[in-house]
Amino acid sequence: MTSDGQPGLVYVGDPMCSWCWGFAPVIDRIASNHGLGIDVVVGGLRPGPAAQPLNERMEEFLRREWAMIAQRTGQPFDVAILEDLGSSWSYDTETPAMAVVEMRRQSPNETWRLFGRLQRAFYAERIDVTDPGVYPELVGGFDVDPAEFVDRLAADDVKKRAWADFAQARRWGITGFPTLLLRQGGRLHLLAAGYRPVEDIEAGLAGVL
Repeated sequence: MTSDGQPGLVYVGDPMCSWCWGFAPVIDRIASNHGLGIDVVVGGLRPGPAAQPLNERMEEFLRREWAMIAQRTGQPFDVAILEDLGSSWSYDTETPAMAVVEMRRQSPNETWRLFGRLQRAFYAERIDVTDPGVYPELVGGFDVDPAEFVDRLAADDVKKRAWADFAQARRWGITGFPTLLLRQGGRLHLLAAGYRPVEDIEAGLAGVL
């Protein structure tokens, strides 16, 4: 988490957003280059009522999209997960969003690390992060109790906090992910709306920091 009065990054994304996975190394480099903390706001890609079934049309779209993102960013995508999941699976991003906001409550400094862990699990390791049953292993090594953490994924207050994040993103006028902001002096400065290479963001930062 960013400290009061100190500049920091505010990242609005979704653990199951493929462009967010492609953008992850860029954020790591920017944060490392400038010693900036990262606050995560989950934007809500396809949560709950907005979930979409993995039908033939959706699978074809994802295969094309993931191939393009992999080529542009160098991030790994294992498309075999689409065959693993099958047509009865629903692309519902609510559970991983709830996991992120719960980590932010229990261990705020590990929020960005969990966000990245969920991304890698889904896109590169063929792990269905919509399934609460995979979370004891995914949060192993984090400063939380795995059993308690999984229980919290069914809690109403966690769901409400995730949806509060979705609403916050909309109030900021953010309609797509990833979006990267710089918080400085009580103001938010837009650094990237959508994927941008490191060089573009560095140029934007130079005019603000």
